[in-house]
Amino acid sequence: MNYILFDGPNRTALLPFTYIRPVADIEWGIGSIRDSWERVLGYTTSTITEPYLNEVWPTVFFESNVFINAAYFPIPELVEKVKELKENQAIFDGDSLVAFFGSDPEQDIDFEQFSRLVIETPFLSLANTWDIFSKNGLAIALDFEMLTEGRDSDSIPESVQVIGAGQIFIESGAQLEYCTLNTTNGPIYLGAHCEIMEGSLIRGPFALGADAVVKMGAKIYGATTIGAKSKVGGELNNVVMFPFSNKGHEGFLGNAVIGSWCNIGADTNNSNLKNSYENVRLWDYSIERFAKTGLQFCGLMMGDHSKCAINTMFNTGTVVGVAANIFGAGFAKNFIPSFSWGGIQNSTTHSFEKAIRTAKIVMERRGEILTESDTMILEDVFEQSQKWRKE
Repeated sequence: MNYILFDGPNRTALLPFTYIRPVADIEWGIGSIRDSWERVLGYTTSTITEPYLNEVWPTVFFESNVFINAAYFPIPELVEKVKELKENQAIFDGDSLVAFFGSDPEQDIDFEQFSRLVIETPFLSLANTWDIFSKNGLAIALDFEMLTEGRDSDSIPESVQVIGAGQIFIESGAQLEYCTLNTTNGPIYLGAHCEIMEGSLIRGPFALGADAVVKMGAKIYGATTIGAKSKVGGELNNVVMFPFSNKGHEGFLGNAVIGSWCNIGADTNNSNLKNSYENVRLWDYSIERFAKTGLQFCGLMMGDHSKCAINTMFNTGTVVGVAANIFGAGFAKNFIPSFSWGGIQNSTTHSFEKAIRTAKIVMERRGEILTESDTMILEDVFEQSQKWRKE
């Protein structure tokens, strides 16, 4: 069977994280949504996404295909029903299409003629950016069960203090000494060749990606995911950080989502609770205004390739786009468009050429290459986001 993950109607609401990737490649749980689906299906997947992303993420059609809305996490009952799908069958979450069987990609589909498979278990899905951190604990727990079933963990070093009766799984090559792991509220997963330096205090649910580093004395509360090859220090609470990003110094991040190739300057802090204790409003690209999150705790959403200077202060409920460079005295604005330069008082446009030059340097330091396709995608994002910037 051929499985295709499609972006679905929530893609715009998931900006800025879907500017340079399909919905399927959002970091959530342990790895990306695509990682989670491919684990349970036993197949690689392709993608239906925006045309400007197609060169990097092409769609592969077979004679028979199952299409899956990438905003939905593969809970066990959904996976079972997806594997059972036959011609003219579909799965819906209310009015939202979750998955269906299709043979001809050019065919106009009348879903009124489809029979519907019923899912009794509540769905787990992303509708907005804040769902990435607020539902991350459930995603970590489900991924942990799928990843570790029938496998043996590496042993826990004697110098590591373990609190709670929850589960810990350590992949081969992970390094950890003289740290504390608390599983009272959820499992802890440590990826291959990651490192937790001495003095770190970690509470589950927690997932640390392959080759990622937790620096000395870090304090991390769940539910937190740190992507592969990222580095974190200081204090974090309910943070999802995509691969290849850095928060290497003191400072607080809470109820936050950080894209790839970001750098958080030393002593940067974000507020995650308003002084009035009211629910937080957050910029929503789908309605082009601030939206009610229904959350009392909501901090920072930072798109890929964005950077902030030392001692940057982010207000409760701040959204930063792609390739922004934030610096200056005072609190940053609650919505900082992509390719902004400044972001606090008189913000200007971050030169596209300069942003690309920085991205190349940053990626080369990690042994990665900014390809021509990557550059074209960022150029498209630069044009898409122009209406938000003050030129």
